[in-house]
Amino acid sequence: MSPSASAKVDLMDLVDVEGIRGNQLIGYGLVVGLDGTGDRGQVRFTGQSVANLLQDFGVSLPPNVNPNLKNAAAVTVTAEVPPSYSPGQTINVTVSSLGDAKSLRGGLLLMTPLRGVDGEVYALAQGDLVVGGLNASGASGSSVSINHANTGLIPNGATIERMIPSDFAERPDIMLNMRSPSFQTVTRIVESINERFGEGTAHALNATKVSVRAPVSSTQRMSFMAMLEGLQIDEGRVRPKVVFNSRTGTVVVGKGVRVSAAAVAHGTLTVTVSENPQVSQPGPFSGGQTAVVPNTAIDVRQEANPMFEWPEGASLEAIISTVNSLGATPDDVMSILQSLERAGALNAELIVM
Repeated sequence: MSPSASAKVDLMDLVDVEGIRGNQLIGYGLVVGLDGTGDRGQVRFTGQSVANLLQDFGVSLPPNVNPNLKNAAAVTVTAEVPPSYSPGQTINVTVSSLGDAKSLRGGLLLMTPLRGVDGEVYALAQGDLVVGGLNASGASGSSVSINHANTGLIPNGATIERMIPSDFAERPDIMLNMRSPSFQTVTRIVESINERFGEGTAHALNATKVSVRAPVSSTQRMSFMAMLEGLQIDEGRVRPKVVFNSRTGTVVVGKGVRVSAAAVAHGTLTVTVSENPQVSQPGPFSGGQTAVVPNTAIDVRQEANPMFEWPEGASLEAIISTVNSLGATPDDVMSILQSLERAGALNAELIVM
């Protein structure tokens, strides 16, 4: 099968349903019970938070006193509420240090309200942290870190208090939003739905959106969505991609990447500057002083890499084989692919992260 040939894909792997989505929550809280690894005195808002907490329980601190508690840390608490979650259900929460705490290991998150983008409280979080990292240091200043100790997880650590409203059940139509715009795929989705449920059930609004008529009854609508999930769609042509991560030097060449006939020469210019200072001694009884004389050596070398040729329609295997034979680094690979794209010889989309 050719790289551009269509493949059967589940409908829900191609689209998102409008109105069915997760929602982000965030909160500010305190983690206590740390073994001296919490925020230090420089983080004043931790002390203010502790003072406010104590005041809620009837304990007042003297004015302008900052409690320097090394067993407490100010944190942000984040979570995502899945679609249609109701009060009483629980979700995982992630806790991250805001101040200069060394580690959150062994800490307990105190009750923290989690708010949505509208400022309303939708969940309450509390519980013991599970921290996968480790941070240890000695008196001499030496330290060792394994993973990250300033972020932890509380499984099922938040309880939903309010359901986030959704208009999915009230909409007259179901909107399917394409994850990757494609006129071919949208047309085939409409054809498949109309073939299964009758002409006029679905119609395309543009290359990214399909409107589908659905039953009004909630039970029938859920059954209708279940049948939609089972549809198999002939996916349209997807442009091949080459992804380059400039931070890690990772290059990923996707399936279907091909090049037109092209000749490539990729050379490397190396400039080496070395300093070898020398000591100049004055002559006997000359009255001179010993001086350090700089001695700089500059060496410029350019590797003479031969030009190589890719035949018309070279496949991914041919590209990898040729590049590996040259001993090219990931940076070299990206430079070659960028030059091929600018020359119009690469039928792929370059994505630089």
